[in-house]
Amino acid sequence: MPRIPAPAIAAVGLVGGYAVARWTKKRPLGGVVLAGAGALAAREWQQVAGGKAAAALTGAYVAAFAGSHPLAKKVGAWPAVFSVAGAMAGTSWAVTRNKG
Repeated sequence: MPRIPAPAIAAVGLVGGYAVARWTKKRPLGGVVLAGAGALAAREWQQVAGGKAAAALTGAYVAAFAGSHPLAKKVGAWPAVFSVAGAMAGTSWAVTRNKG
């Protein structure tokens, strides 16, 4: 079975977590999606780029989630979520592109 690239997992986790929280009106459920995707992405980062890169990218994932909140006050919720998801995917790709 082909692997799903970690940049895609991270971006889908951020967008999917927000979408689930918004549409179900259950923020904890969105958090489960966010955390599950983050854990899966972290495992991929670990396998592809090693522990230090995985730790740094996991920190960036958490920072992207946190950063989307103040950004949403300036540009709106969906634009903020898509912006941080794109930034996270780009960062993940840049760190892992020549590995594995």
